[in-house]
This record gives sequence, C-alpha cells and structure tokens, in this order.
Amino acid sequence: MDPTTIQIVAAILFATAIAHTFSAAMFERLAHRYPAHGGILHLLGEVEAVFGFWAMVLIVFMGFAAGNEVAVGYLESRNFTEPLFVFAIMVVAGSRPILMLAAGAVRIVATLIPLPRAIATYFVALALIPLLGSFITEPAAMTLGAFLLRDRFYSAGLSHRLKYATLGVLFVNVSIGGVLTPYAAPPVLMVAGTWGWDIAFMITHFGWRSILAVLTNAAVVTLLFRRELLQVTMTEETDTRPMPVAMIVIHVAFLAGVVIFAHHPPMFMGLFLFFLGIASAYDRFQDRLILREGLLVAFFLAGLVVLGGQQQWWLQPLLTQMSPTAVYFGATALTAITDNAALTYLGSLVQGLTDEFKYSLVAGAVTGGGLTVIANAPNPAGYSILKSRFPDGEISAFNLLLAAIPPTLVAIVAFRLL
Repeated sequence: MDPTTIQIVAAILFATAIAHTFSAAMFERLAHRYPAHGGILHLLGEVEAVFGFWAMVLIVFMGFAAGNEVAVGYLESRNFTEPLFVFAIMVVAGSRPILMLAAGAVRIVATLIPLPRAIATYFVALALIPLLGSFITEPAAMTLGAFLLRDRFYSAGLSHRLKYATLGVLFVNVSIGGVLTPYAAPPVLMVAGTWGWDIAFMITHFGWRSILAVLTNAAVVTLLFRRELLQVTMTEETDTRPMPVAMIVIHVAFLAGVVIFAHHPPMFMGLFLFFLGIASAYDRFQDRLILREGLLVAFFLAGLVVLGGQQQWWLQPLLTQMSPTAVYFGATALTAITDNAALTYLGSLVQGLTDEFKYSLVAGAVTGGGLTVIANAPNPAGYSILKSRFPDGEISAFNLLLAAIPPTLVAIVAFRLL
C-alpha cells in the first residue's frame, strides 16, 4: 500500500465521521447548553448529516490540495444512484395509501396466528415485512416496517429495552431479509451481475437461511417481551378518511415503477416527480410526505459514497488476504464501520475468487448489516423515522450495537454454521 495524501486524509475523516455518529447526542446536549450556537450544534447532532458534513470537508481539502478540477472530477466520478433511489422509495413507500395497504396486509396475516393481537402483529411486522424487502427492495421494507412499528407500538410507550431490542431486530432482519432475490439488497446487487447470481442461486444459497434467521429473530424477541407486549394497547389508525381503491392501485404502480427502474435515475426520478404531482393534486388522500427525512437520509448516503470511495486502498488488501472463514467474520465486523455494499463492490473487482470466498464475503456483509446506522443503506431510513420516539429524539449508537448483537449471532449461525 502506498496511499496518497488525499487517501490518508480521507481515511482520517472517515474514522472521524464514524466516531461522530457515536457521539451525536453530545452535540444535542451542547446545543441546549449554548443556545447562541444551537443551530450548528443541532446540525452536527443530526446523525443523518454526519457523513455529508465530513464529505464536504474532504472535498474542500481536495480543492485546496489538488485543485478544484480534481475535487469536482472526483465528485462526478461517484455513483449517487443509491442515495437518489433511497430518497425516492422512502417518500413513495411512506405515503398514506401504501402504509394503509401494508398495515392491512399485516393485520390480515396477524389474524391467522393464534396469539393475542398485539403479539401476533408485532411478530408479523418483524418477520413478514423484512422478507418482503426481497421483492420491494430493502429501503422500502425498512420504511414500511419503521412506520408500522412507530405508529402501532412505539407510540404506545414501550420500555427502553424493548425499543432498542425491536430496533436491533428490525435492522438485522431487513439486512438479511432482502437476499431471496439478486436485486433487493444493496450488497447483493453490487455483485450479482458480475458473478452471475440469479434468483435460483440466491434462494438455494441464501434464501432459506435468511427465512430461518428472520423468523427466529422475530420469534425470540416476541417471546422474550411477550409480557410487556400483552400490556401494550396498540395505537390504532384514527384517520377515518376513505381511501379509494384506485388511489391505492396508482400508488402501488408508482412504487413498482421506482423499484423496476432502481438502477436508472432518470427513469425513477421522473416517476418520483410525477408521483409528487399526483400526491399534490389529491392531497386529501395524503399525510405529510417525508421529504425532509428522505433528503437527510440521501445526504447521509451521499456522504458515505464520497468518503467511502477513498477507502479502497486499505479495504481491498485487507479482504483479499483473508481465508473464506476469516473474510466472513471480517466482513461482518467491517460492515459495522462501513457500508456493506462498499465491501462487496470491492470484492467484485477482484479476479480469481473462489465460490466459497464470494459467498463468505456477501454473507458476512449482510450478517453485519444491522450493527450500526451506517452498516446498511436502509438503516438511516429506519433511524430517521423512529428516532423521535427515543429520549431527546436520538438513538444511541452504542445501545443499537448492543441490541443488534443477539440477532446478528442468530444470522451467523444461519449463514455460517448451517
């Protein structure tokens, strides 16, 4: 390795951004203590703004160190399709007709389970929706799951332990629940075309393991907190405005269109702008669209793209020197400090990898996808939707890590030991 000055600075800024995500709550406390500077401190306390902020610092440094043309050229070389897609799918999936459809589907499935309604609904929300992410994409599944849990359970006043346990299982299950198909999970998408992985391959190598782990995680957390869940009075939908079937069909069509053209920004952004026009024209069938939340998440992911693009010099040699077993656990650990799609993308650039190495890399990347906010692209979406239900409007990165470890261990058993 012979890194350039820019690569070294980028690695330092990347490490700083990671540390910043774990200390975001400190900036919120400082904002209350020093109200004269509350604006900038509140900004630095927004986890979704962290990587965008430090990416801006990197670009400014590149401009001074190598010239504006180099800085602009680097930005233009980055692929921002994923941040744009997550923004669009979050807003569409978070619209009232889609949420009503999802809530209705969960309610129907929950009635088929011979358990008290709150327990059955909780289990279905943590099991069915993450697996649905294999077809509607993981960001859409995260958005639907986070909204359903927020409105039905978090608003009912869950205990601190149950809030974090639920969040940990949601993040892990969404990460591993999207691997039944080759297009829904970002880390799988990065390699599927290059390595020739189709739906049959994904189901036989990943899918059944994913289903087993997702159901186990949802069942265990439901069983452990069954007494508290029995005491929960789920917050019901109080909005009695009728929703025409045609409006639901139109929104499902927009959602499907965005998913189908997920790799073509001009297409899915065009559909998204058309969706905004329809939503505005028929605003009586909408709640507030989550445009602000979606933009913050997109800013977060864009910052990760910018900073992550300068980490190849140390990540790739580290991965290629590992055995298949080491790369599985190494990818699981590294995913906690970098986007899992970035890890698998680097793997796709390496020639001559064995099939076992390829499986281990991707399996490790999805296994560790729930450990931190930055581990998996959909996680910032869930964070943005649920954070208002936590003390001071912030989710502790350390508590999230602790809560995600048990379901991650279940995923390890499923993907490595079975």
